[in-house]
Amino acid sequence: MAAKGARRVLVAEAQFKAEDDVEKLRGAMKGAGTEEATIIEVLVHRSNSQLQRIKAEYKRAMGKDLEDDLKSELSGNVEKVVMGLLMPTPVYDAYELRNAIKVRGRGTDEACLIEIMASRSPAEIKAFTEIYKKDHGESLEDDICSDTSGMFQRVLISLLTAGRDQSNEVNEALAVKDAKDIYEAGEACWGTDEAKFLSVLCVRNRKHLLRVFEEYKKISGRDIEESIKREMSGNLEDVFLAIVKSIKSRPAFFAERLYKSMKGMGTTDSILIRIMVSRAEIDLEDIKDHFHKMYGKTLYSFIKGDTSGDYRDILLELCGGEK
Repeated sequence: MAAKGARRVLVAEAQFKAEDDVEKLRGAMKGAGTEEATIIEVLVHRSNSQLQRIKAEYKRAMGKDLEDDLKSELSGNVEKVVMGLLMPTPVYDAYELRNAIKVRGRGTDEACLIEIMASRSPAEIKAFTEIYKKDHGESLEDDICSDTSGMFQRVLISLLTAGRDQSNEVNEALAVKDAKDIYEAGEACWGTDEAKFLSVLCVRNRKHLLRVFEEYKKISGRDIEESIKREMSGNLEDVFLAIVKSIKSRPAFFAERLYKSMKGMGTTDSILIRIMVSRAEIDLEDIKDHFHKMYGKTLYSFIKGDTSGDYRDILLELCGGEK
């Protein structure tokens, strides 16, 4: 669900009939060759709830799963985008987390774990945790514990409890104390007490943490991100930075992730696809605005210059225009 005030790209099609869309999709996959443009036209311009109705109608009319037929017609990154769009958001999160831990074959994709765990609300975390258990018969907590270790594992498990305070209350005295405690646990001492960072950054509500960050800068003379970079390294640095950036601005956090996925030689397609698919119906318009402000170019132009073929076409449609 979109946060209050967030602007999304994917919206429900007003003149929607599942039966008509099923006929279009059948026609696009019938005979020799595949009309990818028609598949893109239908799937990218429907809300996820409408896509679930299309899936149900396709199975009723055809006696087969839409996903199976599309997989037989598509391949590569286009297939990954389409399969992601057809999943409800918590199902997609659970799917991506499972891949990050179990499937990709080159060890754990910690960046994926960090991105999802640090940026989702407690309600979203609870939703994908339940689906993960239901779909895979194993708890996400157990899988994370078997694949990670140390303080990094403790931060992920803390986030997984979905226990962050969701109120808007700011306790001024506690905000000052939290900022002082973090400073004394890091910059002001030899070594770093990472547990103190965890107890504040993974537990306090967003509004309170924004005050903590302001107070921290007064005490230390640095942004908290700078101190995290000075005091930590590796996955632990990455997860604490992701938490702080998501608290400050979730759209800016995703804009930076998208930029880095396309900057330089090559494209990290897994990140590009995951963010475009998972945020399209939530806050992609806000992400686009932040991308333009932060990097002086539109997300649309970056995608256009970094991808090609049907893959480019579906991502540009998902992006929703040049602006």
